Amino acid sequence: MIPAIERTHPALAYLRARRGRPATWSDRYTRVFGLLVAAAVLGRPIADALTGLARHADPARLGPGLALVAAAYAGFLALARALGPVVLPAADASWLVTSPLPRRAVLGRTALLLLSAAVLAGAALGLTALSVFGAPDQLGVRLAAALVLGVAAGVGGMATAVLGQQSPASDARLQFLIAGALSVAVLVAVLGAGPGRRILAAVAEAPASLGAAVAGVASVVAAFLVRRAWAALDRIPARRILASSTRTARVTSAATTLDPGMLTWVAEDAHWRGRALRSRPWPRLLPRLGAAPALAWQEWLRVGRRPGRLAALLGAAALPAVCANATGGGSGPAAGMLLCGALTAAAMCTGGVRRDGGDPALARMLAVDGRAVMGARAVLPALLAASWSALALVGLQAAGTLPAGAWWMLGPAAAPALAAGALRMARRRPVDHSMPVIDTPGGAVPTGPLIWAATGVDLALLGSLPALAALASRPASVVPYVAAQAIAGAAVLAAYILRTSRGNRA
Repeated sequence: MIPAIERTHPALAYLRARRGRPATWSDRYTRVFGLLVAAAVLGRPIADALTGLARHADPARLGPGLALVAAAYAGFLALARALGPVVLPAADASWLVTSPLPRRAVLGRTALLLLSAAVLAGAALGLTALSVFGAPDQLGVRLAAALVLGVAAGVGGMATAVLGQQSPASDARLQFLIAGALSVAVLVAVLGAGPGRRILAAVAEAPASLGAAVAGVASVVAAFLVRRAWAALDRIPARRILASSTRTARVTSAATTLDPGMLTWVAEDAHWRGRALRSRPWPRLLPRLGAAPALAWQEWLRVGRRPGRLAALLGAAALPAVCANATGGGSGPAAGMLLCGALTAAAMCTGGVRRDGGDPALARMLAVDGRAVMGARAVLPALLAASWSALALVGLQAAGTLPAGAWWMLGPAAAPALAAGALRMARRRPVDHSMPVIDTPGGAVPTGPLIWAATGVDLALLGSLPALAALASRPASVVPYVAAQAIAGAAVLAAYILRTSRGNRA
């Protein structure tokens, strides 16, 4: 059978020739040189990290640390599901997948890369978890158990993602696993700050043999899942591999050209492609308000049609409190995560602004004042930013990072500035790679990607200075800072809207 296929389809002969090519001296030299460079760069940090593991766990940091590990594992599974995970280059996906070739021969190299990525990610998760628990005794046994457990979790999760690409039922189980990891993160973060602290401390003081037994069971389960995933490679539909390969090729192109703005279009197109949307009547009051609120209404519909993303965003409001507990109550990382999360919440509903900037001719044909449209489009980002930041500030206050007071009012006061920053981010141009490169003591810095990344963030940071100053100083009375923040936020948003005109980009 195979010789007949090889005579009629030279792709199989190409695969065999590429797989059987002997390694040259340059290939061996490159591999050895790469391993030596990696050992020289990572050897000292890894040795220092392993030396610092021989300590007892801090009970106050067990819950937040484990919550971050569980959230990172959920992110790993979500990323694997979003990318495929079984993908091929564009040339191979266009003709090898649809040809009558053994699917395992076509996807063998991809499976090896996925296994390597899962092993590395799992080892990193295992080391991170061990750094949270500590290793007061039997460092070697605990280190081996943590590595085996982390690798088993990474490999098993990747195998589950491969099975999810094969059938919708397996994909539903993968989504349940992601939701379970996120639920564990929230549960551990809540219990670790209160009644569950003793339980986590008892787990940290458990004997090393128990961890070795758990690692052994996890490795058996991971081996079973890997075997099922390897058998499922022959049954993955070609259309799913082609779709994943196309999506990954776009993401790789965006990363290669250093234009992260393309990732937003890829995510939006991948979500809405092939979906049947039901027509809904507009609110009766909306046409009476004018054309600008009617144009902004699409963002409200877009957010309402994706309740899962909105729920996940609001659930992530606990991350600043978890980060503050994990870092020992420091306000610097918590303030940075607070600003990033609120800006992300505001930027989640600026798709219409991006499309207006990409097609200004359509905006001109509507004959609507650009300032009125921008003001109407700023309402929803401001509401989401206010809600997210208020919840995050309540969480920080409940965790003991902030003193008593109406700290939640800083969220609504900073919302206009965050909305202005999100609108500015949505209207920025692609990365200009023709801009000069600045030589610094730390190396060459290209100004094009730097300016692109700072566009929008600078406006949000400028308008949120009173709130950041309050989080840094933690005054006894936050009311003066709230008043100053409300004035600064409203002034930044008003100045940005007044500067906006039809057809230009900020």
